[in-house]
Amino acid sequence: MGNKAVVVGGGIGGLATAIGLRRIGWEVTVLERARVLDDAGAGISLHANGIRALDALGVGATVRAAARPQYTGATRTPRGRCLARMDGRALERALGTPIVGIPRAVLHRLLRDALPPESLVAGAEAVSVDRSVPEQPRVRLESAELDADLVVGADGVNSRLRAQLFPDHPGPAYSGSTVLRAITEGPLAMDSDFELTWGRGAEFGHIAFADGRAEWHAVLNAPEGARFPDPLAEVRRRCGGWHAPIPALLAVTRPEAVLHHDIKELVVPVPAYAVGRVVLLGDAAHAMTPNLGQGACQAMEDAAVLTAALATESTVEAALARYDTERRPRSQAVARAARQAGRMGQQLSHPAAVTLRNAAMRLAPSGVTIRAILRHADWTPPVLR
Repeated sequence: MGNKAVVVGGGIGGLATAIGLRRIGWEVTVLERARVLDDAGAGISLHANGIRALDALGVGATVRAAARPQYTGATRTPRGRCLARMDGRALERALGTPIVGIPRAVLHRLLRDALPPESLVAGAEAVSVDRSVPEQPRVRLESAELDADLVVGADGVNSRLRAQLFPDHPGPAYSGSTVLRAITEGPLAMDSDFELTWGRGAEFGHIAFADGRAEWHAVLNAPEGARFPDPLAEVRRRCGGWHAPIPALLAVTRPEAVLHHDIKELVVPVPAYAVGRVVLLGDAAHAMTPNLGQGACQAMEDAAVLTAALATESTVEAALARYDTERRPRSQAVARAARQAGRMGQQLSHPAAVTLRNAAMRLAPSGVTIRAILRHADWTPPVLR
């Protein structure tokens, strides 16, 4: 088995994979098309399965130290009425860790710091992969080529590598929702670590960080490509009259800090996660809606499983076949569950349907929320030696 890998994409999944491959003795080059690593993004919640995957890769403790546990949280109506509570300490008792919140920029930096600087090449966009020599795929850049024993496609929801491997696949589809999000300018006092608020066709959520700042996001039903002259003003119009601390979060946000992206997903599952010695992971393999908070966690699982397979199987092909067998059913099931959660949560807009859902949530036993989280977060990673 050769030991030279090229990872296309320097996001969370790509960096986690590079860390794992280096841990088992592979030489790794990570190609990131962005020329400046400004770590654009807001915040992220990591469930136990994501943290466990990072533990297996050797960086879990570092990430935990920089994150804030989410012990208190709830889902509410715009007027503040509680629909369901999230008990982070119960999750910690069940799984060994609560959900944690961390700025994406901090997580990216910590993952990069676990790699030698020379392994990450910024401003390098992979154009295609030449598989004419099956045992040595060649990554073609605009002005160079790289030979490898393994190519990892971690190039996101609009993956070029996925499109090349499966030219008949329809690619990502618009979910019907768009998201505006930002990190507050400074710290502010909040009564909970994490909250979601569901209106009609709209969701507002926040994540508190260890430094006292917070990430907030507003997910709105909207036509694909819709944009607003003043995104922060639009969020104020839609959600500014909702319960505390929503007005306070918006008040300490700079207008230029607001990011706006349409949410896309792979509604049609990819038929395989590996072709020859080219493998897909993260959003390139199973882009999903954010309604379960599992997108990045599934990418971390991918990295841990791929690393373990390559460490124990006798050939790259056997390792990728094992990875595909283990990861495709689980990640695609999580993607379906996330889609369904969005339809019954943020995307629900008919008044009668919203009223019925809210009543059902208030009447549900207190353990329902915990069991729903455990369904996807209770995952045990392979052991890396």
